[in-house]
Amino acid sequence: MRAIPITVAALSAALLLTACDDNGGDSGGGKSKAGDACTLDGVGVQVTASAAPAAGDTGNVTVTITNRGTKCTVNGFPGVDLDAGDTSTKVPADKAAKARKLTLAKDATASFTITYVRGAAGGKKSLPVKTAKFSLPGSTADHSFTWSYGEVALKSDAGEPNASVTAFAQAGD
Repeated sequence: MRAIPITVAALSAALLLTACDDNGGDSGGGKSKAGDACTLDGVGVQVTASAAPAAGDTGNVTVTITNRGTKCTVNGFPGVDLDAGDTSTKVPADKAAKARKLTLAKDATASFTITYVRGAAGGKKSLPVKTAKFSLPGSTADHSFTWSYGEVALKSDAGEPNASVTAFAQAGD
């Protein structure tokens, strides 16, 4: 009957060691490893658009990032803000989109899309956006680009833009 306490002790020790595993995460004591979160200083950025031609029409602005360094990941939605000079508003995540973790090898690409409804120029329910900025998941650093796609319609007097942003998707081949 002596085997039972030893088996329980061995099982307890194994569970304790497993609980200490950080699943490959950085404990904060060393350099970042391949596969860590992508950062803006390690990626190239390209912005393309299919702008909404008139008020009430829908447009899309696609942002593609290209990994320029060691393997990294994007996990979640980008943070996107629209800036009209004296007013800035956050673009909500597309409720139908589901974020997934993407690992990007060197020179691999991923993209996200900002979908918006164009507002009437100078209208009370329009935001005259001048610049847009985005951040990668888990980062506070942002990248700005000129918004030349017309005013963005507002959903309400509270200033919420009639826009959404998708999660990252693998781009290219």
